[in-house]
Amino acid sequence: MPNSAGHVKFVMPPIGSIGSGLASYRDLTRTLTDEKSTLYSALSAIVYMLQSLNRSPFLLGFLSNHEQVRNMSRVKRRNTHPGYWLSLKNVQKKDDKISADNLRFMREVIQDKYKNKSPLKVSELQIEKTEWDPKTKRSGVIARNIGRQQMWDKDGNKIVCTVLHVLDNHVIRYIPPEEYVKTSRGAIHFKNKTPLGCLVVGAEATNPEKFTRQYCNLFAEVGLMPKKTLSRFIITPNAALPPCTPITAGHFLVGQAVDVYGKTVDHGFQGVVKRWGFKGGPASHGATKFHRRGGTIGTGRDKARVWPGTKMPGHMGSERRYNRGLMIMRINMKYNVIYVKGTVPGATNSIVRIFDTLLPLRKFKEAPPHPTYFPPEDGTQKEEDIWDSRLHVFGSPSISV
Repeated sequence: MPNSAGHVKFVMPPIGSIGSGLASYRDLTRTLTDEKSTLYSALSAIVYMLQSLNRSPFLLGFLSNHEQVRNMSRVKRRNTHPGYWLSLKNVQKKDDKISADNLRFMREVIQDKYKNKSPLKVSELQIEKTEWDPKTKRSGVIARNIGRQQMWDKDGNKIVCTVLHVLDNHVIRYIPPEEYVKTSRGAIHFKNKTPLGCLVVGAEATNPEKFTRQYCNLFAEVGLMPKKTLSRFIITPNAALPPCTPITAGHFLVGQAVDVYGKTVDHGFQGVVKRWGFKGGPASHGATKFHRRGGTIGTGRDKARVWPGTKMPGHMGSERRYNRGLMIMRINMKYNVIYVKGTVPGATNSIVRIFDTLLPLRKFKEAPPHPTYFPPEDGTQKEEDIWDSRLHVFGSPSISV
């Protein structure tokens, strides 16, 4: 205990009390050890439970009625595999070898089962007659990018156009707004919006032997051959189409602005010079292994971390992109080919989707083919090749008097 001068004075206990003090100390230590182990076990159980909740967001939301909100996405930007909720498409293994007679018989059965029942006359389609209005959202089409071609206007200026081949598009199914909003995708898309319908369109009919039974069942009610490509288009109810309805290049008009959706060219893992256009380091004058590097990624001062979104090496391309407001310069009705001004996402021979533009200043000013184009009942057809009035048509005189 401290004395009057403030110094601490130690006092030795009596000899006889040392033994009893040691026994009491042992009991106290044993008691504290037991309580410490019990507390440690309880804390370990709490930590394990929190880790389990963290691994199970559904259980966390069920217990605390909490909705997870991500302010910044740290997940992958692209998925190179189809969704797990989709039906298995391709056959995983080949069957045993069969004879030529059996193979011929199977093909005859397939042809009898999948007959093209697509109606081509408006009288055979049960379509409700609706009027087009500026808020109408029509269906799109599935096309293939088959390359680029140069054309010239009447003043001699060159126009680079992308050639898009509209495949054999057929309507597979129409999902009304009240049903589509209940799906997982529709609930996300129309969370705080007025729900719209969904039109499922397929393209490129092929041999059903290449697909699984689950995938072929998607086309059983329609009576069409299985399609290689399926796509969903969000439409308004007045633009709905019945199953088996064909959609051709006449769905669009020359001079119309369209949006093209596709996947960009996949370049794989690339450095910062090619991916982001960095200048790189010097070629000589003491530069050692720094010619195509990005340099420092630090932030300086007290921020000892790398900022999210820093331009670094990584996967380049294979991104889903839109090119909006592309002008249609030419339509070939015989071969279902559309010429659009400019470039579209994706490499040659890739699949793209074409639909009416969303740009407010380039939307329709007059009614388009609504809900889609149908050949006239009297048998007359459109012109085989429809050109924009600004283009120079090959074969016509270049000088007019």
